[in-house]
Amino acid sequence: MIVTDLAGPGLALTPPTPSDIDRIAECCTDPAIGRWTTMPVPYERADAETFVRKVVPAGWADRSPTWAVRETGGGPVLGMIGLGALDASAAEVGFWLAPESRGHGILTRALNMVCDFGFRQDTLALGRIEWRAFVGNTASAGVARRVGFRFEGTARSGGVQRGSRRDMWIAALLPDDPREPAAGWP
Repeated sequence: MIVTDLAGPGLALTPPTPSDIDRIAECCTDPAIGRWTTMPVPYERADAETFVRKVVPAGWADRSPTWAVRETGGGPVLGMIGLGALDASAAEVGFWLAPESRGHGILTRALNMVCDFGFRQDTLALGRIEWRAFVGNTASAGVARRVGFRFEGTARSGGVQRGSRRDMWIAALLPDDPREPAAGWP
């Protein structure tokens, strides 16, 4: 697929580059990111290098794009957001944000932009975008809820984090769902 930048008011989503490796490594040492993701803990520079040089390009080649979240196209990385292909018409979204950037609506705007991209017929033409998070990740749940994701339930032992099974919350957004806060969340 063609690598695509996304832009909105005060926000630019661009694929991470080698010049972002140190910043990504710095951000991913945040305990909250380690607590709620499947990233290695401790997260080291070599992990960021593998992510930027191998994981991201492979994802773009396989309908699983990843973007660095920035205020401007050349600005520092504030976070990361991406879609992981589940099949030809569905993907799972994942994201994280550096501690100093939280609480400003950045991920809500970024998630809306990524969903728009994923549903477009000239890009991925998805029929479903799924959100999953370990039970208790209320910050991530709040972002998904504000964008309009509908809560679908809890998958008992639905995910693996560093060798341990954990319960997962699951929600989804369909192309015709209203982009407004959804009810029915825990």
